[in-house]
Amino acid sequence: MLLLCAVLLSTNSANELVSEAAEGAQVYFISPADGDVVSSTLTVRFGLKGMGVAPAGTQRKHTGHHHLLINLDVDSLNMTQPLPATEQIIHFGGGQTEAQLELPSGHHSLQLLLGNHAHVPHDQPVLSEKIHITVE
Repeated sequence: MLLLCAVLLSTNSANELVSEAAEGAQVYFISPADGDVVSSTLTVRFGLKGMGVAPAGTQRKHTGHHHLLINLDVDSLNMTQPLPATEQIIHFGGGQTEAQLELPSGHHSLQLLLGNHAHVPHDQPVLSEKIHITVE
């Protein structure tokens, strides 16, 4: 019984971190484009429609900040928990809408995921299409 209560409490706490996404919100890449061949240092520009960009820690309805997923299967993420900061999940908690990246030569996939004030994806995740680039 105690274990069940603990599980229910932890589930409720996690779900309280999830924010509502605006209906029809979209996140997308301004650049690079799918299929681009780029140099190892590249600028990535993020676009967002239907919601606003706000730094991490700012609790405002229908806002969030960008997370860049590099060579990552989004199905491996727990969408009810804060996204970890790793080499494959880059946080832009300052509200940045572009960044310079250094990537090794080869083929890479990039995808954007909007996170709320606590780095948690929204109830309807605001997720870009996955793009593929080649680094020379």
